[in-house]
Amino acid sequence: MSQLYETNATLDFYCDFDKIQRNVADISISLNTLNYLIGKEDLKTAVSQLWERDKKVFEILDILIATRRKDKKKYLLQDKTARRINELFKTKEGVVEFLNGTGLAKLLKNREIKNLVDYVFGVETGLDSNARKNRSGHVMEKWVHEFFTQNRIPCEKEVRCEKLPDVKKILGKDIKRFDFVIRTNKQTYLIEVNFYSDGGGSKPSEVARAYSELSPKINSIEGYKFVWITDGKGWDGVGSFREAYEEIPDVYNLTSIAQFIEQLKNEL
Repeated sequence: MSQLYETNATLDFYCDFDKIQRNVADISISLNTLNYLIGKEDLKTAVSQLWERDKKVFEILDILIATRRKDKKKYLLQDKTARRINELFKTKEGVVEFLNGTGLAKLLKNREIKNLVDYVFGVETGLDSNARKNRSGHVMEKWVHEFFTQNRIPCEKEVRCEKLPDVKKILGKDIKRFDFVIRTNKQTYLIEVNFYSDGGGSKPSEVARAYSELSPKINSIEGYKFVWITDGKGWDGVGSFREAYEEIPDVYNLTSIAQFIEQLKNEL
């Protein structure tokens, strides 16, 4: 536990500006068209004018309240029934209802928003913070892959259990994808990799319990072994981690992985 890294985040970890720029660029024409609404006192008429010219520009309005169409967000009507937000974008009356109900109408009328392209760039930056947990895992996978590559250990990445018939038979209907698979002259290693910084929430506990159940199943198959490589101070105080550590024979962190590397070298 004393070896665990505090974080695996470098400065470029916090925001993926390339992705943010792509997301904004994809809808920039619509956003520039919607800029017409800024400063309009009669917003209803302005919406109607845009609607007659190109009603498709309103399909991206949900991003102005930091939601996405694929999220299928809903709102509550007065009769307590729920309705999809993007249903409002199918009529010009619905668009006006959306702008008034969310408070965007006031911001647009008062020119609190100067340019919707710049505004959405900020929204996308905020939404991108939700991807940090995934990025943390990807960084860890990249590090581990570099360990294998530098030591000339051949490995397969993101292998689904369907490609491992013996494993699929044991797991049954459970659909599982292993981060890495390494085949040596002795056995096949199925490897899971993750990293949890401070404030990992309930996820680390769930993962620890899941791997405690998965490990004996994999290890019961002749010629297979389950390996868990994890790190991060997010494990501090997680009781289920101690239980998993005692249950799973092969658990390594970014420091002790050197032992695993040497073991692999001897078996290749």
